[in-house]
Amino acid sequence: MIQSLADTITLNNGTKIPGLGLGMFQIPDAETAQVVKEGIINGYRLIDTAQIYGNESGTGEGIRLGLAAAGLRREELFITSKVWNAHLTYAETITAFEESLARLGVDYLDLYLIHWPGADAFKESWQAMEDLYRAGKIKAIGVSNFQPHHLEALLSYATVVPVINQIELHPKLSQKELRAFGKKYNIKIQAWSPLMQGQLLSHPEILAIADKYNKSAAQIILRWDIQQDILLVVKSVHANRMISNSDVFDFKLEQEDMERLDALNESFRVGPDPDSFDF
Repeated sequence: MIQSLADTITLNNGTKIPGLGLGMFQIPDAETAQVVKEGIINGYRLIDTAQIYGNESGTGEGIRLGLAAAGLRREELFITSKVWNAHLTYAETITAFEESLARLGVDYLDLYLIHWPGADAFKESWQAMEDLYRAGKIKAIGVSNFQPHHLEALLSYATVVPVINQIELHPKLSQKELRAFGKKYNIKIQAWSPLMQGQLLSHPEILAIADKYNKSAAQIILRWDIQQDILLVVKSVHANRMISNSDVFDFKLEQEDMERLDALNESFRVGPDPDSFDF
C-alpha cells in the first residue's frame, strides 16, 4: 500500500508505477498544458492520457513546462497513453503509437494500453505492442476495460502478460470478480473514474464517513482504493483539488468503514459496458 504521492508499486515486469496519477480525460487540448504543469508542480508523477482524448499535444506541452518548473528529468515522470479501437491492426497500432509519441514530444512511453477490447479484435494490436515493448519504446504494456473473458483470450496467445487492467471502479462498481482474476495473473488494477465522475461526492453514507474522519467524500473514496492496493487515475483541472485529492495519506479507514463502502456496490456503471459498447 502506497504511503505518499511519491510512492510506487512494482508491476509484473519490474516497472515501478506511481500509485496515484493525474488523468486527462475530457480536458480540452488548449487547457491541458496548464493542468499537467500544475499537476507536476504539485507532486503528481503519473500523467494519463489517450489517443481518443485529443489532448496529447497539450499533455506534451504541459510535461515540458512541468518538468522545467519542477526541475525534473523525463525519467522522473510516468506517462501513459492508449490506442483507440479504430487502430487495432498491427500496422495501425504501430502508426498510432508513433503519432502519440510525436504529439507528446517524448521518445518512449512508460505504459501503453489497448483502450477497449471491442469485439475481441485486439490480437494484432497486442502483438504490435509486444514488439514495441521488446524494442524498448514502451516500458510496460497493458489493457483497459477488459473483462475476464477478454483477458483469457489475450492470455491464450500473449507472450507478455499485461501489467495493468485500467477499469471503471468505484464503491458502486467494486469489480471484485475482475480484481480477483487480475490478482491470479499478477495484473494490477488501476481505477478510472474512482469518484464516479463526481456523482458519489454527495452520497449520504460517504458523507457520514467523511464527517467521522474530518475528510472530504473524495478523500474517503480514494483512501478506500489505496487500502485495497488499487492504483488510481484521478481527473482534476484545479490545483487546489489536485492537492486535496493527494491528501489521503495521514489517516486510515477502519475495517467497519471499508465494509460500509463495500456495501454500496450495485454493479452500476457510469461509463460504457465493455461487452456492449458500440464503437
